[in-house]
Amino acid sequence: MANEIANIETRATHLAEKIENLVIEARKKVASVANTAQVYTYYEVGRYIIEDEQGGKVRAEYGKGVLKRVSERLTERLGKGWSVENLTTMRKFYVLYSKTVTSGYEIKGTEIQTTDPEIHSENRNHRLRNLQFVLSWSHYLILTHVSDPDARSFYEIEASKQGWSKRQLQRQIGSGLYERLALSRDKDEVMRLATEGQVVEKPSDIIKDPVVLEFIGLKSDASYSESDLESAIISRLQDFLLEMGKGFLFEARQKRFTFEERHFYVDLVLYNRLLQCYVLVDLKMDDLTHQDLGQMQMYVNYYDRFVKEDFEKPTIGILLCERKNDALVELTLPQDANIYAQQYALCLPDKALLQQKLREWIAEYKEKEDEA
Repeated sequence: MANEIANIETRATHLAEKIENLVIEARKKVASVANTAQVYTYYEVGRYIIEDEQGGKVRAEYGKGVLKRVSERLTERLGKGWSVENLTTMRKFYVLYSKTVTSGYEIKGTEIQTTDPEIHSENRNHRLRNLQFVLSWSHYLILTHVSDPDARSFYEIEASKQGWSKRQLQRQIGSGLYERLALSRDKDEVMRLATEGQVVEKPSDIIKDPVVLEFIGLKSDASYSESDLESAIISRLQDFLLEMGKGFLFEARQKRFTFEERHFYVDLVLYNRLLQCYVLVDLKMDDLTHQDLGQMQMYVNYYDRFVKEDFEKPTIGILLCERKNDALVELTLPQDANIYAQQYALCLPDKALLQQKLREWIAEYKEKEDEA
């Protein structure tokens, strides 16, 4: 009898778990479909507003009056969520994400100005079928504040591929991830960021400058040690791996290895599953020296010779330092060294300055191309 009762209990538990998992997955799918439907609906609402303005050729003041009445009526019939501000955001969303309409509009500050009075809507249904919105409306609300279309496209692709939450998306935009990646690439790779997101195929693809560590809570004007920095990173490991980039996994801190009866310690040992290689990280508080570079070269050599498997790619070494000297790195290491010095920052970078640097870099690159 006891065995029979135990068997019934086991079967019931197993069956309940299967049903529970089925229902949870179904709810996720329903939520996903609902989120997608919401985005497409708001896109169409934006289109209706644009075409009403375009067809009526109304003054801006009159247009605001129309939206106010529309807002009142929709709120009365449909409930919350239809404020003038929300309707204006849907209007902006349509302008940003409709390639055909964008060519006839300009966004200046918070105002959308018509540059082409003609309405081109005969292929509307075809365009709508070809649109692919892959994020929630909350994500797109954040993306509407990104003015650079290439950067906006990059963040949309990465948020979808990496499953970024709204908070993570806001943080990556605020930290200037697109600009930091773009500044470490050539022109063709910058264009690729906008169309494919961050593609990791070689060691330099994981490099960004600076690495922004504002989330660990250390103040840039405070006194702290390398041990403090390491502990702070470990306490926010998920955020640190997100900042390091795609495909990173954590293996160990203060990883010890012994060579000729001497013990050596690597601050952080990571693994990149996309590159299929170890990534060794050493934290440096003072100015980077040639001794630091030589030590990292030794760590990399050890891992390549005694740790990595034959199918794995060569080990990468990263010196995460407060201040770096590119000339020293270039002079100390051979050109094919798999070692990189990356500066870190404990506060979010000046995004306007990053954008200005990127514009100057692209202009300089184009000038060189023209001269060639």
